Amino acid sequence: MSHAPWVAIQRNPRSGSGKRRRAILDLCRRLRELGLRPRVFTRREKLRAVLDNPDRRASLKCVVAAGGDGTLNDVINRCPDVPVAMLPLGTENLLARHLKIERCGRRLAETIAAGQTRRFDVATLNGRRFLLVASVGVDADVIHRLDARRTGNISHWTYIPVMTDAFRRFHFPPLRIFVDDAATPLTGSLVVIANLPEYAFHLPIAASACGDDGLLDVRVFERPRMGALLRYCYHVIRRQHETLADVHAVRARRIRIESDTPVPIQIDGDPAGWTPAEIVVLPGALEVIVPSNAIAK
Repeated sequence: MSHAPWVAIQRNPRSGSGKRRRAILDLCRRLRELGLRPRVFTRREKLRAVLDNPDRRASLKCVVAAGGDGTLNDVINRCPDVPVAMLPLGTENLLARHLKIERCGRRLAETIAAGQTRRFDVATLNGRRFLLVASVGVDADVIHRLDARRTGNISHWTYIPVMTDAFRRFHFPPLRIFVDDAATPLTGSLVVIANLPEYAFHLPIAASACGDDGLLDVRVFERPRMGALLRYCYHVIRRQHETLADVHAVRARRIRIESDTPVPIQIDGDPAGWTPAEIVVLPGALEVIVPSNAIAK
């Protein structure tokens, strides 16, 4: 039995409410005008159950992640073999920003109908997929603390008290970072593994990162304590951190991170457990619906 072409919309109820709900309604209206049937899901397990039906899966055009980077991460983990589109309703929206995808439901519907796609690398951390960035250390501690407190939509201002608390309490346990087949590890207090050139707050952590080159860009910051962290932030803003003797910039297909005590990890802005961590890149593993101006590298 064949079904009409349809689009699944995975809505994050925390970032897809209020004024942002209008963008989802506009997306649904315009999809119908273009001959595509939308279906909005709030319960993640319900979407997975529908996609387990071969007939419904065959007629599915894509899954829209209507939320922030965490919603996109959830979609690529639950629906790893389905083309993905983005309606950016979150705080950072790193991939949407990289591809210049606006918070406009009508324009996204037209992009979906056009059907142009681009392949991006994905990575796994202890078996869980991520697309944008992973970090281990105080940066991830901020994410863990924010997640424990979060009750609704967040903004950049939401991070300030959480960052203050994390910077005051974090002890900067030493990390050992094994890159590809190297027998000797790099050592540091903070590690960022990037698949795109820009990070939260528009920080250019890995300006050379490219989402479809089959490699991950690793930045290891050696020194612990708050003074060193503030110094690193200053140089990151000025795009000078990679010239520092105590910052390592490498590229890799596989990374292993160890520590004597568990250190928090985050991926794509969500908590992802504690060390140890095994990270592996999956080249070209994700098909993304993109605007025509984002086809070329």
